Amino acid sequence: MTDRKLGFVGLGRMGGPMSGRLIDAGYDLTVYDTNRSAVDAAVARGARAAGSPREVADAVPVVLTSLPTPDVVEKVALGPDGLGGGSVIEIMLDLSTTGPGTAKRVAEGLSGHGVQWVDSPVSGGVTGAEKGTLAVMTSCPRSAYERVEPIVSTFGKVFFVGEEPGLAQVVKLGNNMLAAAALVLSSEALAMGVKAGIDPQVMVDIINVSSGRNSATQDKFPRAILPGTFDFGFTTALSYKDVRLCVEEAEAMGVPMLGGALIRQFLAITKAKFGPDSDFTSIAKVVEEWAGVEIRSKSTG
Repeated sequence: MTDRKLGFVGLGRMGGPMSGRLIDAGYDLTVYDTNRSAVDAAVARGARAAGSPREVADAVPVVLTSLPTPDVVEKVALGPDGLGGGSVIEIMLDLSTTGPGTAKRVAEGLSGHGVQWVDSPVSGGVTGAEKGTLAVMTSCPRSAYERVEPIVSTFGKVFFVGEEPGLAQVVKLGNNMLAAAALVLSSEALAMGVKAGIDPQVMVDIINVSSGRNSATQDKFPRAILPGTFDFGFTTALSYKDVRLCVEEAEAMGVPMLGGALIRQFLAITKAKFGPDSDFTSIAKVVEEWAGVEIRSKSTG
């Protein structure tokens, strides 16, 4: 079965480019977002606008969602004007990062409406969403996976994690925890180098061909920290949310996460100092302030 008529709710930093890729791939898209300008941009590319999540679910059998927080996902799925009450919807495919607890609750709530939940968080940032190079983690019954795999493969490489709701969320939270941890520890190491008198660009180049290389030194420092732009494209509030969820879920499972708790505190400090809408690479600014240095390459700073 090939679904060509799809819905998309949530056209933000990630949802905007992902919905655009679906339109470019020839899918017939009905969209909704609380931000009217985001809807207008999608309509200009060929999508149809709906007035609510319920209206999207009254129009198409498969609805994708890309939303910022777990409570928004629950509201869009199960609220009074949510997807669960739609007359046509058969599958809700969620691309958000919610944590396994929310995934299980929403899956159970939707099942009462006869709607199948597909858990499909993504990793790779805005650039990955634009280029179609995301990692797409998916957990759902095999029958649903076979139906949605051609859709989500539009965004990048798809990984089937298992059939239980929330399994893909466990992988996503673990990944985002590691990404934040790499940024914290790399900031500390680079600040030490700068204070000793080393050009951070040279140090990054060395690390990236050595055993300490990681996602922060390979991507975030060259793009957003060494130039001093701090515009990687992922907010401190969202990173804090993901790390907090990771620690909470791990503790609920009985898995110790002492290092994770420290990373959560670091993000809480960053959010308090620079605001929830700051870029999460602002973590480096906290380290810079404490160390009394700036981690800038000499060619840019």
